Amino acid sequence: MIKKLLFTSICALLGFISSASAQQTIKTDSISKGQNNIFVNTDTVAVPLIYENPLLMGQNYIYKLRLDSIVKTIPLPYNEYVQQYIDIYAKRKDMFGKMIGLSNYYFPIFDKALKDYNLPTEIKYLTIVESQMNPHAISRVGATGIWQFMFGTGKAYGLKMDNFVDERKDPIQASYAAAAYFRDAFEELGDWLLAIAAYNCGKGNVTRAIDKAGSRDFWEIRQFLPKETRNYVPAFIAAVYVMNYSGKHQITAQACNLFLKTDTVQVNKFISLSTLAKALNVEESTLFALNPSYKKKIVNGTDELPKRIVMPKLKDYDYAGVYDVLNNSTNDVDMRIIQASTDDVRDLRKKKLAVSSTSNGNIIYHKVTSGQSLNAVADKYGVEVQDLKVWNELKSKTIVPGQRLKIYTKNNNKLKAPASFLSYKVKMGDTLSEIAEKFNGSTVQNIKRDNKLAKAGLQPGMILKISKG
Repeated sequence: MIKKLLFTSICALLGFISSASAQQTIKTDSISKGQNNIFVNTDTVAVPLIYENPLLMGQNYIYKLRLDSIVKTIPLPYNEYVQQYIDIYAKRKDMFGKMIGLSNYYFPIFDKALKDYNLPTEIKYLTIVESQMNPHAISRVGATGIWQFMFGTGKAYGLKMDNFVDERKDPIQASYAAAAYFRDAFEELGDWLLAIAAYNCGKGNVTRAIDKAGSRDFWEIRQFLPKETRNYVPAFIAAVYVMNYSGKHQITAQACNLFLKTDTVQVNKFISLSTLAKALNVEESTLFALNPSYKKKIVNGTDELPKRIVMPKLKDYDYAGVYDVLNNSTNDVDMRIIQASTDDVRDLRKKKLAVSSTSNGNIIYHKVTSGQSLNAVADKYGVEVQDLKVWNELKSKTIVPGQRLKIYTKNNNKLKAPASFLSYKVKMGDTLSEIAEKFNGSTVQNIKRDNKLAKAGLQPGMILKISKG
């Protein structure tokens, strides 16, 4: 009996030491602590990194039991990666206190969109990982809003971006767009954790990882996914855990600085949020917080496309004044709608490169010859491979014989490719047209010009110069 007790005590001590040791190796919390105002533009921060090979990490199975007890559709497995994110998030007491407060306003919006698409409502916790429920969050590459939509994806899912509005910042519109994306991802991938991974890195990356791993289990394909996505799913599971068990980690809910009771009106006129705020006797920032998608703080409603205004539900306000603003408002503003162009930093970088490369330049065309690579073409004309890809809208470095490539010169004189020739010995019965057909890019006229032939007559044994390309 004494031996058993001694053995149990030693095992418990070793588990504690190994757990503490592993936690010391976890990289430090990487999210900025300066994001106190949720109503200003702020760059989102990538999911923090964790210790990748936690071989000695002791697992605390109380967390597993708690995750198992959460009513959910999406599986929430417990493992060493999830544990590390629980350790990170449980220390962010101020951040999660704010998340609990904001959830009182935002979660009902997310729940409705997800339920309308018959999706698991626990997907709503992704907004904590994505943006900390900040409608003005903007990532380093241009992903915007609570659900962090890139420009192209948002547009593909019906979100409008123009000079008046960016619906990626609209909690309602963006939630329905996110729900539509998850519906499509789950139908294609057949697994919720894979669909969540796809939301971070795209369905294409997940499909390629599945092919490489020969498995559809997220934890099996994890090593073949981009680094951020490997951590994205464990971070999501940890966020679900901490939000449901905040009390076990001494996290106190903070008051939500948004009106929880609101009214919604549809307007078919251009309405100034500043003017409406005065009529409601509330701060302009308060009304803008409820309507974060309007860039100019002007709601651009029309008869064809009425727009939504979310207002705080107040007992005492100047009803006549509000009615007048909503129905008789006149704004001295240009009412033209101009569709927004991309704000994807990667696309903008490519456009900038293309513009800088083509300014004050001339265009020549190169015909790809057999066996020629994009690197060889770039070397031949003294340009960069990336420039060739941008100029010709190439998605890869693959080119095929006969393909015409656009090349911009960097001076005012047309760039002439360096001449190089092959030798061909004329055989009995050869004709210029037959010889030209044997060499890619060669013509009868070029052969006659390069060899100074006055007529098409050829003599057996004659050596001809044939231009390459």
